[in-house]
Amino acid sequence: MRTRPNGTFLRVNATFASWVGYAPHELLYQRRFQELLTVGGRIFHQTHWVPLLQMQGSISEVKLELVHRDGTRIPVVLNAIVRKDGEPVHDLAAFVARDRDKYEKELVASRQRLEQLVHELATLHEEAKDRALFAEQMMGIVSHDLRNPIGTIRMGAALLERTAPAARPVIQRLARAADRADRLITDLLDFTRARLGGGLTASCHPLELHALVSAAVEDLRLAHPTRVLQHRALGSGACEADSHRLEQLIGNLVSNAVAYGDPAHPIVVESSIDPDSFSVSVNNRGAPIPKELHERLFHPMTRGSQGGSARSVGLGLFIVQEIAKAHGGRVDLSSTEEAGTTFRATFPRTRG
Repeated sequence: MRTRPNGTFLRVNATFASWVGYAPHELLYQRRFQELLTVGGRIFHQTHWVPLLQMQGSISEVKLELVHRDGTRIPVVLNAIVRKDGEPVHDLAAFVARDRDKYEKELVASRQRLEQLVHELATLHEEAKDRALFAEQMMGIVSHDLRNPIGTIRMGAALLERTAPAARPVIQRLARAADRADRLITDLLDFTRARLGGGLTASCHPLELHALVSAAVEDLRLAHPTRVLQHRALGSGACEADSHRLEQLIGNLVSNAVAYGDPAHPIVVESSIDPDSFSVSVNNRGAPIPKELHERLFHPMTRGSQGGSARSVGLGLFIVQEIAKAHGGRVDLSSTEEAGTTFRATFPRTRG
């Protein structure tokens, strides 16, 4: 289309005329281009369009809305150039930009959604920081304020055992209860560390595996006097591991076997050394664990469904798996009617 500098149409094609609901002859010399714009478009035409054309001689990619005869709006993208061969005229080219308009609206909506998600993420981050701080504070309370009275109970039990031999069975039960409470606190602290810090750590050093496992089993016999614990050693040599973590792993696996195994059969703790790896396993007899439950047992707050008087909160096997991961190892579970249930933790023999 072509217009005079004041916007009067000098030439218009049928396509443009149809966009605004007029016949071409209804526009030629009778209407001005700006009359077909929205109110905002008319203001833009007066304050920007005309001055820019006068200064630059052309305008590119300007988005405006035309108003159809029936009042509907048509988004268009306009280009214009001033021609000065004789009387100055403005040549305009327009194309409908419905798809572009839709795309731009989608972009705006996407940006708003992104801004909302960023805000939500920032809020969640702050909440996570608050929860982490709370967890750290709770760790301090648990490790200090709860362990202190447990230490007092142990000292008192040891003193009473020396001064009141007749009460020894009761005192020993009291000491075992304090030990269980201390193990529970340790598991809770490790669970919190694993969740906050991305896993447990292991301070590995050379050790004699069979000697460590034998000593741990001996201590566990005292903790579980009603159960028969056997130690089987296979292979020989030293390995590298965190002795404290290995003792904790054995204690958790044995506690699990005590809770869910058949008390009529012994619990067998096996330590095995191979050329490139070593392993510790605990086997107990009893009803087999269904295959579909194997993976879920290592989730925190999950306990087996076998019979027994379990007193844990379901962190033991989770901690076992985390200890294995900290050593670069893994935990496997097999459970059959014939062979019983065996948890086996396998580790690389050396680190590095």
